[in-house]
Amino acid sequence: MSRILFYLIVKPLSLLPYFIVYGISNAVSFLFFYIIPYRKKVVINNLKNSFPKKNKKEIKFIARKFYNHLSDIIIESIKLFSISQKQINRRFHLKNPQILQTYFDQGKDLILVGGHYNNWEILAVGINQIVPHDCVGIYTKLSDPFFDKKMKYSRSKFGLRMINTKEVSRYYNEKNKTPRMTIFGADQSPTYSKNVHWTNFLNQDTAVALGTERFAKKYNLPVIFCSIIKKERGIYTAELSVLTDTPQNTKDGEITELHTSALEKQINTQPEFWLWTHKRWKRKREN
Repeated sequence: MSRILFYLIVKPLSLLPYFIVYGISNAVSFLFFYIIPYRKKVVINNLKNSFPKKNKKEIKFIARKFYNHLSDIIIESIKLFSISQKQINRRFHLKNPQILQTYFDQGKDLILVGGHYNNWEILAVGINQIVPHDCVGIYTKLSDPFFDKKMKYSRSKFGLRMINTKEVSRYYNEKNKTPRMTIFGADQSPTYSKNVHWTNFLNQDTAVALGTERFAKKYNLPVIFCSIIKKERGIYTAELSVLTDTPQNTKDGEITELHTSALEKQINTQPEFWLWTHKRWKRKREN
């Protein structure tokens, strides 16, 4: 079934020009919001809890803009299966890559951390060609083997190396000649089996996974925050900021607070670009 879906729908869609797929995106957005609501209750509830001072009209306005963006992300992610290097270079830019050069010249590995804000998929596909480091993405394996293989190919076809979450420790113990930059998405809800840091995020008691901080401190890796900015439809710019050069000198929880706070500031600026369909607050603090 997965193969049929991919070769009859996903692959043909990925070959269509952008002006056609964005027309499809407009229809999908209308469908998700008005006709067959896709996780609409989750979205509205997340927005209400995150912005308690906003009224019902304001929440609905943000939600409608979010579904427009979500549909674009779906379509743009499908386009990545067939996108060319030339198209990536036109649609994804890094504002300040010079930040990375000093670390590269010193032979230092890095951690790049961000959230599911704007188009994180286009960053995965386009980042390796515009930075000096070898780029590595940490991902959770999909339950469907066929789509897992296709997703890995889509993200890695221009040089990004994909590492399963279960292989991270082994990967960090590898010897490498070229400095590496490992990409962490740090805004998903951690399972109860994982150690977490509790903080206030978007006006809610929130568990944050400690993976970024744990590996940064263990291997003494500087941590860079990546914010993705939507310049226009289908055009994105990433901007980097240094969170810490000395991770082993930070207090427990400090790095986690830094990248969580950086993401929160970005969300507060333009909330419609975060992934509100995600059940971010399903884990509750234990007594």
